[in-house]
Amino acid sequence: MKINVKVIPNSSQEKVEFIETENIYKVWTHAKAIDNEANKNVTQLLAKFFNVPKSQIELISGQKARNKIFEIEL
Repeated sequence: MKINVKVIPNSSQEKVEFIETENIYKVWTHAKAIDNEANKNVTQLLAKFFNVPKSQIELISGQKARNKIFEIEL
């Protein structure tokens, strides 16, 4: 399944929330958007949220953007 994700890096909290009206997942992460750290942390947070291994989550597009598309194998 493909999901749209909006990342809020360098946040004081870490959480994943589904915004139904926008059909998007918002992910707050402590990691900064430097050296791919935020993307790695977002992958971990999504894995925990969907209860799947990190290996089943792939970043499809938006490597350097706040809006990303992830593919999750459920």
